[in-house]
Amino acid sequence: MIEKMTKTAKEIRKLFLLDDSISFLNFGSFGACPLPIFEDLIKWQGLLEKEPVRFIVEYGPKFLEESKVALGNYIGASASDLIFVPNPTFAINILAKNLLHQDDEVLTTDLEYGAMDYTWQYHCGQVGASYIRQPISLPLTSKAKFIEEFWRGCTPKTRIVFISQMTSSTGLIFPVEDICAEAKRRGLITIVDGAHIPGHIPLTISSMQADFYTGACHKWMMAPKGCSFLYAAKEFQDSLDPLIISWGFKSTNPHASPFQEYHQYNGTRDFSAYLCIPAVLNFREEHNWDVLLEKCRTSVLKKGAELSDFLGTQPLAPLRSEFYGQLYSAEIQTSYPEKLQRILFTNHGIEIPVMQHGKQCYIRFSFQPFNREEEIDKLISALEEIRTTTDLWVKANV
Repeated sequence: MIEKMTKTAKEIRKLFLLDDSISFLNFGSFGACPLPIFEDLIKWQGLLEKEPVRFIVEYGPKFLEESKVALGNYIGASASDLIFVPNPTFAINILAKNLLHQDDEVLTTDLEYGAMDYTWQYHCGQVGASYIRQPISLPLTSKAKFIEEFWRGCTPKTRIVFISQMTSSTGLIFPVEDICAEAKRRGLITIVDGAHIPGHIPLTISSMQADFYTGACHKWMMAPKGCSFLYAAKEFQDSLDPLIISWGFKSTNPHASPFQEYHQYNGTRDFSAYLCIPAVLNFREEHNWDVLLEKCRTSVLKKGAELSDFLGTQPLAPLRSEFYGQLYSAEIQTSYPEKLQRILFTNHGIEIPVMQHGKQCYIRFSFQPFNREEEIDKLISALEEIRTTTDLWVKANV
């Protein structure tokens, strides 16, 4: 145990396949898969190709169930209430297609992930429903203020609440437990987008009172790409038709609930990434990952404050663990976010997103056990050089 806790960032970095010449500060977009987990993926793909028919028809479903049980134990949900999906956007498309009725209102924030906004806008348009993006004031001052602002958007037509537990652009943790509890009291359906949560901050779905929850395993859990899940409370499962109609729709040998059959067996595909969950959990335990993450969160608060101070902008929320995990977004005054991002990568070897959301632009760094605080110093130095040699951004006054 002592050996695990004293590994340096450089030693941990060697467990990944990441390019050593790049400061990788963008774990939030697609994660990164450690070598032992990647090797587990190759193992499953090898078994698949060794006997494709037996694997897909006979062995694969058994291994899939074992992986689902392991995932359920980790995120606090029954395996029977979970299905694997490629990504959270896929999951939300299932829900938007099935749950909306004419004149419904879906209440959300104006800080949600763009692909989710598009999904809801499209499906609301198809049935004559409305997608209400309730404005949230930044910087946040308290959970109570957030909750108060959010519920201002609720009307007698509100039927569904859709909210991220952590938003992509801001990196902030939202009080979804409180939102779900109040939504339950009001008789509303709750859908939580937890794309950034599994493996990042503690998660127990069974105590959240969410009717639906989706999360990515290929981000902070570090599973191979294309491994995510959808949780559905039992009372809603029979109302969800699959996006793809295939053999699971009318199985000749049913061995699970319609929810499982409809959504898990929808045509030939390589589901090896789903089978890697036990290897993911073994890796995290072997390397004492949760202990390492505590140090990461401390570094995020420290270096995030320094970044915001350098940029001359306020932190998006009080610098406390209730609002931050391993992501930190700072507002940056630029009209050229894509150009700035490319210069940071091409000229300085820094992989980091610079995103526009509404009228604001944010630069967001992630901090994993393989990162060093000096990499944030490098980022600040690079931004200073860019500021003095280009017109891509100007220092704001707090």
